[in-house]
Amino acid sequence: MSNQPMIAPSILSADFARLADEISAVGGEPGKRADWLHVDVMDAHFVPNLTLGLPVVESILKTTDIPIDCHLMIEDPDRWAPGYAEAGAHNVTVHVEAAKDPINLAKDLRAAGAKAGLAIKPGTNFDDYVEVLKHYDTLLVMSVEPGFGGQKFMAEVLGKARRARELVDTGHLKLLVEIDGGINADTIEQAAEAGVDCFVAGSAVYNAEDPAKAIEALRATAAPAFDRARA
Repeated sequence: MSNQPMIAPSILSADFARLADEISAVGGEPGKRADWLHVDVMDAHFVPNLTLGLPVVESILKTTDIPIDCHLMIEDPDRWAPGYAEAGAHNVTVHVEAAKDPINLAKDLRAAGAKAGLAIKPGTNFDDYVEVLKHYDTLLVMSVEPGFGGQKFMAEVLGKARRARELVDTGHLKLLVEIDGGINADTIEQAAEAGVDCFVAGSAVYNAEDPAKAIEALRATAAPAFDRARA
């Protein structure tokens, strides 16, 4: 799906008082910039935290040309998710644990102009949803429990990424494999080795002195393992 590791900085770790500046800090020249900008939408129901909603996403879309990767940790995504696609988000990811009709929802997201993403929590069985994933463009493997930034990476979920990579490589699935949670210089190589295409990184990017350089460093760290996983 991608010929080099994709880095998607998570604005959950950015300074919200300076959000436009924080976004512009990862939007440098091609090849060195963020591939996607990861935006976490939490509703304090599906997860125990509240972040931002559609009006803020619409404002972000006006300030950047980085493709927006919306991760909806919300109840009733069947109702609310298409609005994010209609607003112009590049990829809209919903949780399989929250969606009532994930196949129909994927169709709605695509019809509204976005790529359709399906997220699975650490405790959710990947194999139960292989047929559903045939309707999706992105699989988001959660490597922490959704709801809070700064959690420790759960390496035990990498089996799901490996299984997804196998199914993509054999043509059973056509999707991009993304991982979210605890990704940093110490964990990105393991995730790349497992066949992940796109790496969501929050504090590893936004706690760095130079976020753009942090993106370059993460991509470089992941690249050898990324290439091996596809050899």
